[in-house]
Amino acid sequence: MYLSDNFSLFELTYSVTAKANGINNTPDKAVIKNLTALCKNVLQPLRNYLGVPMIITSGYRCPVLNKKIGGAVNSQHVLGQAADFVCPQKDLKIAFDYIKNYLDYDQLLYEHSKDGMTWVHVSYKADGNNRRKFDAHYKA
Repeated sequence: MYLSDNFSLFELTYSVTAKANGINNTPDKAVIKNLTALCKNVLQPLRNYLGVPMIITSGYRCPVLNKKIGGAVNSQHVLGQAADFVCPQKDLKIAFDYIKNYLDYDQLLYEHSKDGMTWVHVSYKADGNNRRKFDAHYKA
C-alpha cells in the first residue's frame, strides 16, 4: 500500500528492532491517516524537490517498540506523525532547509548522535495545527 507516489506503508512501519523482538508494529487506521498526511504534505514534496530517494530510518513506532528503543514517551512517531530519514545522494542540510523554508511541519530537527551520525526528524499534524518548531543542532 502506497501512502504517496514514492512512500509505502511498509517503509514507514518497518523496524529491524520490531522484527528481531517479535513486536507487532502494525498501525491502526488513525495512524495510517497520519502517516498519509505526513507523506503527502512533507515527505513526497521533499522527494519531488530532491529528485532522489530518501531512506526512512524510523517512521511509525507502536508504544512497545517506542519503549524498546528508548523513544520519548510523547514521541510523535507513536501517532504516525513523524519520520526520521537520511538522503545518501544529497547533502542532508539541503533537505532540512527545504522543509524549513517551503513546507508546513510541526517539528523539524537536524539530529546529531554521539557517534557522528546525522539524520532529519520531521513531524506533521494532519489537523493543520503545526508549530513550525525547528532545531538545526539537535543532540540525540
